[in-house]
Amino acid sequence: MSAREFEPPRWLRNPHLQSILPSSALRRAFVLRRAAPVLAASRDVLLDCGDGVRLLGHYAAQPVESRDLVVLIHGWEGSAESRYVLSAAAYLHARGFAIFRLNLRDHGPTHALNEGLFHSCRIAEVVGAVRAVQALHPASRLSLAGYSLGGNFSLRVAVRAPAAGIRLTQVVAVCPVLDPEHTLESLERGLWIYRDYFVHKWRSSLRRKRRAWPDHYDFGVLLRQRDLTHLTEQLVLRYTEYPTLRDYLHGYAIVGEVLAALEVPSRILTALDDPIIPASDLERLARSPALTISATRHGGHCGFLEGIAGPSWADRELYATLAAAHGLPR
Repeated sequence: MSAREFEPPRWLRNPHLQSILPSSALRRAFVLRRAAPVLAASRDVLLDCGDGVRLLGHYAAQPVESRDLVVLIHGWEGSAESRYVLSAAAYLHARGFAIFRLNLRDHGPTHALNEGLFHSCRIAEVVGAVRAVQALHPASRLSLAGYSLGGNFSLRVAVRAPAAGIRLTQVVAVCPVLDPEHTLESLERGLWIYRDYFVHKWRSSLRRKRRAWPDHYDFGVLLRQRDLTHLTEQLVLRYTEYPTLRDYLHGYAIVGEVLAALEVPSRILTALDDPIIPASDLERLARSPALTISATRHGGHCGFLEGIAGPSWADRELYATLAAAHGLPR
């Protein structure tokens, strides 16, 4: 396990502050200012992901055509507009990368696109989305980066990429979900603000899904549920093929031998003080020669902030990793 150390100022070493600030209104204006060029360059792209599934993304080309393209995938109940995604997109776009920001099913403004409800085992459509991006840009050197659940998806795409005919140069996963069962336990037993945040966001998402498909969904009393485990279990049993909550959670875990067959060069950036992803699960990952793990003492969950205004340490490490893989100046 390699570690390139992240040393925030003393006032930013608290893991909860690191985890909450990236999505806060306090940071919003600074990120949007830096992201203005990439947002101005972005155009909507509706991807055919196979089996009738459509996912929405936003493609930002370079003023002068670039062969270097990165797909960014947000975390659960985030979107292509999440501040950490925009911060990374701004940093990479300013340094020559074309950017494709992907919305997972039922994230962002996409609840009406597909009848079926989002769940984290829908890996085939994300593989299909990345394959569709490659088909639109066949001459590009394509890399993939994801955050939290998006990091989990990115690593699972990497495992499946060769068989799917996807040519990936590099994958980077920032604080990826490793064992969803342990992540759920952390959310339920940890600081209440995380559980309440995700319950609130998920219930809002379910309401939008119901409005988009009123003849298909009536979540009833579930929308008043504050217990994340019970809400997850009921939705799994009603709307997925998984017979138990545990079967579902194991369905998208990447611990054990899941990454053993990994061939695409991949790097995990994570923090040992992450309050949502237990660092102990890192030892349970299969050791593939293609996988590098960088675990820092500080950083929280998808934080790695060195201040309020500028790019994060993770933004810079993401660029350094992709630049090395793409043969660009660092």
